[in-house]
Amino acid sequence: MGSNALAVGSQGVSGGTSMLLANPHFPWQGKNRMWQSQLTIPGKVNVSGASLLGFPAVNIGYNENVAWSHTVATVAPFGLFDVQVDPLSPTKYLVDGAWEQMTSQRVEVDVRQPDGSLAKVGRTLWATRYGPVTTAIQGQDLPWVVSAHAVRDVNMHNLRALNTWFRLDQADDVHEVVDILETTQGVPFFNTVASDRTGKALYADIQAVPNITDEHARSCLTLTGQLLFYQPLRLPNATPVSILDGKRSACDWPDDPDAVAPGLLSPKVQPRLIRNDFVGNANDSPWLANPEQPLAFPRVMGDTAAPRSLRTQELILTARKRIDGTDGLPGKGFTPQTMGQLLFADNSRAADLALGATVTMCRNVPFGLVLVDGNLVNVSEACPVLAGWKSHDYTTDSRGSWLFAHYWAYLLGGQGVEKLPWRVPFDPKNPVHTPNSLDTGSSALRDALARAVHALRTAGIALNAPLSDVQKVTRGGEQIPIHGSLGQLGVLNVITPGQVDGKFDIVFGSSFIQQVRFTADGPPQALSVLAYSQSANPNSPHYADQTKLFSAGGWVTERFTEEQIAASPALRIKVLD
Repeated sequence: MGSNALAVGSQGVSGGTSMLLANPHFPWQGKNRMWQSQLTIPGKVNVSGASLLGFPAVNIGYNENVAWSHTVATVAPFGLFDVQVDPLSPTKYLVDGAWEQMTSQRVEVDVRQPDGSLAKVGRTLWATRYGPVTTAIQGQDLPWVVSAHAVRDVNMHNLRALNTWFRLDQADDVHEVVDILETTQGVPFFNTVASDRTGKALYADIQAVPNITDEHARSCLTLTGQLLFYQPLRLPNATPVSILDGKRSACDWPDDPDAVAPGLLSPKVQPRLIRNDFVGNANDSPWLANPEQPLAFPRVMGDTAAPRSLRTQELILTARKRIDGTDGLPGKGFTPQTMGQLLFADNSRAADLALGATVTMCRNVPFGLVLVDGNLVNVSEACPVLAGWKSHDYTTDSRGSWLFAHYWAYLLGGQGVEKLPWRVPFDPKNPVHTPNSLDTGSSALRDALARAVHALRTAGIALNAPLSDVQKVTRGGEQIPIHGSLGQLGVLNVITPGQVDGKFDIVFGSSFIQQVRFTADGPPQALSVLAYSQSANPNSPHYADQTKLFSAGGWVTERFTEEQIAASPALRIKVLD
């Protein structure tokens, strides 16, 4: 999962007191889609936004005075305990010098067989005092031989989430948002970004977190746990997972008097920031919610002084330039028009940093020929295509963007962007602008371009094909072009293509997009678009309507007050018994 969220305070807006951009990235199919609603209990709550399927409150949205959104945080909401087992009786484990017996639970489920019949399949699940035993994590085997690994999760008994979001639906300002997050600790693994009518912008990473203080980590991490927790090799997309010494009961997560449940980190030490200009998050740690005021926090919540993703850089630069009026758009400060324009500009931070060097490298390839993976590839046709892509965007009419996306994917090869051959490496004192300046003499650039050119030609795709020819979603037999691209390219409007039922489609990305502006008085002003549309029923008129609107870069003007709703020509009222 991913997301962007940007809150702009009174110093960063034009014609209002604050604004919020909500841009959660979620699957386009299946149960994790978001659904729009407005929930009203007269005199109690009036909130508009979107929720995950089945959740009876608004997860991302706005009320009369506050707008908020969430992004997936860098906290690992679970941790492992390495317990020594008896080789002759591996369901016994050692704690404080004494053997304890694991508990067991037999679980049986009905499984459909190849002939269509149902048959019982059973498993015995084992658990320690710390939690259930697991034999794999994130695709890595955890052999149950000399030791076993138990997992403890802060959300295993977290039934507080509904309390959190129902109270957020009623919040009056960002200070109350902080109080709600602290007193419920019901948020499972999200940052919160909010703005309010008074002109304040809030970033808060206050949630259910394992109580692994830096001191506790130093005392209790195993050797393998230290590598995972501190991440000296900086594994891409890896959260600081802990493996603690289960032989010592003192290494269990301690209880904190300020936390609302056993084993949770005190909300008082979790990061938050309220400003009048802007705060934001694009799935990096809380460190640079605003670069003018870097945050500090326990390591379990994420890293500091470490490379930021290109999407984080793009979010910060977009906010700074708009507030300063240096982005080429009229005036200074955000308005609904400029906020929408900047998100749907689909600019690629990767292209800003690397396209020029890539074109130079391409033009310097001897005879335009590169031998890679046993193929002799002529890349000379790619040079003018990339050089002509001056806009660096992933709008539907962009040409060269699809080629650059493939080139960038081959160049990254699954590693962090800081691992590329930059002449200027990452500098924690200049994290928004480093690393930069690709080494045009690196063979990695040449080989990546050759692989991208070969892949497109093999697929029968022209190197200068417009994005609208190749990136589409199918609705009712109609193919709708979709703008945006991968987060690794530093594009805020994340769109991830893939396979759906064996056919090319959009599988993940921008979902419920909403921008909200507050003024000193009057109702909130909101625009939204649900990228994959409200209905999953192909026979519904709302199966593709907003998808087409999203494709065209359009927005729905929301109606919030009773008067605005009553004035809608499409209003239909159904009273339920």
